[in-house]
Amino acid sequence: MKKELTDFRGKKISFDITENKKSFKEILKNNQLTRYRDFVLKNQQKTRCNLIFLDGMVNSQIINDSVIRPLLDYNLYFDEKIDSKYIAENVLYACEIIETSDVEQILNSLIYGDTILFIDKSEKCLVIDTKGWDVRSISEPEDERVLQGPREGFCESVILNLSLLNRKFPTPDFSAEMVTVGKKTATKIFICYIDSVVNKNTVKTIKKCISEIEIDGILDSNYINELINKHKFSLFKTVGSTERPDIVAAKLLEGRVAILVDGTPVVLTAPYLFVENLQSDDDYYQNYLVGSFGRILRFVCFYLSIMLPALFVALTVFNPQLLPLSFFSTVSVSRAGIPFSTFAESIVLIIIFEILKETGVRMHESVGHALSIVGGLVIGQAAVEAKIVSAPILIITALSGIASLMIPRLKGAVIYFKLLLLILSSLLGLFGFFTGFVLMHIHIYSLDTFGVSYTSIGSLHPENSLKDSLIRARWTKMIKRPNVLTLNLIRQKRNKRDD
Repeated sequence: MKKELTDFRGKKISFDITENKKSFKEILKNNQLTRYRDFVLKNQQKTRCNLIFLDGMVNSQIINDSVIRPLLDYNLYFDEKIDSKYIAENVLYACEIIETSDVEQILNSLIYGDTILFIDKSEKCLVIDTKGWDVRSISEPEDERVLQGPREGFCESVILNLSLLNRKFPTPDFSAEMVTVGKKTATKIFICYIDSVVNKNTVKTIKKCISEIEIDGILDSNYINELINKHKFSLFKTVGSTERPDIVAAKLLEGRVAILVDGTPVVLTAPYLFVENLQSDDDYYQNYLVGSFGRILRFVCFYLSIMLPALFVALTVFNPQLLPLSFFSTVSVSRAGIPFSTFAESIVLIIIFEILKETGVRMHESVGHALSIVGGLVIGQAAVEAKIVSAPILIITALSGIASLMIPRLKGAVIYFKLLLLILSSLLGLFGFFTGFVLMHIHIYSLDTFGVSYTSIGSLHPENSLKDSLIRARWTKMIKRPNVLTLNLIRQKRNKRDD
């Protein structure tokens, strides 16, 4: 029994409408949403026609007004040759009509919400655009809110998502190429880029990676992310993801490629550089001085979140002579009566903080916020008063956890490298701490993203991308695009009044 769409590749429909209907009923016998509509045209031959569509995937109003009514109302007084071409050109009102005899294409279109019209004695059938399923309305993504700027976000319909990008780029220079991935789901994936800006080698590489995917189904863009990612075991993202059209548009303008997957609001962007983990929409929608301060703060928080617990353990346990005497005395007094080592305290508190954070995310919004705040206060205060943990390590762990909230894109990397540095510091002191610190940076510098170094920020030319790395310069100063992403470097003409 043929079950995959690819099993019908090369197969053609029959001239006999009865045989076609029988064949498709056999193919779709287990799909209870399939609907069939038979009728006869008003011509001398009384030509028989048959409609096939999936209930719930189509707009019934479009079928009634643009397909069935024109066919039944059209009077054919003469003995014209009635075939698919004549019907498409003279009778139907639908916006998009495709003639085809390929069974694979017919099934693919039918499942995606199109209506199929078979005409007796015609070598081709008509694929009529009647898609009409409900989609979530456009709204701002919950996890990517901004203080200023656009409030729209992607939804689960790839066609609607493409329209949001088309509004940003009303130009033929915007390219969107479709491929289908998934034997069972036949998921539509669009590869989007600005033709005059993008590096063609990057597009070729991404297309090649996607074409090599062989999987039953694609249900989310993260499937694509993991399948095309060269660094399978790295904790750092080398493919970006966002639900905001303005972010995607900004990245396309710098020479990146966007990957839109039907059924998910998350759009992938590549190449993805390390510095993008520290950037935010607000950096560009507010004054450049405010944006630069926020970006520097996120950079500092990245290192604080990873280093603080490990550095505290290394200094208090192995190298207390490096601490001020008053500070070390305070730590020693606070640890009096604590039954656990500093390392054990740190591990337990980090795990508890992560549990509270995940619980706050997974629970209902009102319950989650209350649970995170009350849980943190009650557990922390009770643990200190019961002499289970010391106050300094509780402060260090909480500060490290709060700092990690500033860089949500590095969430996975932060927790793992925090634990790695903590373990090395508990075993080898400052030597272990700096060993782990150096190994982390070696790993970061060894990564690449579709042929571009992960830590690239462009050349050292003063008009290039150094002005959009650790800080954000004024727009009048960012004359050129990052040269590691595109060969078309000129972003704007120089403003003489700003010199």
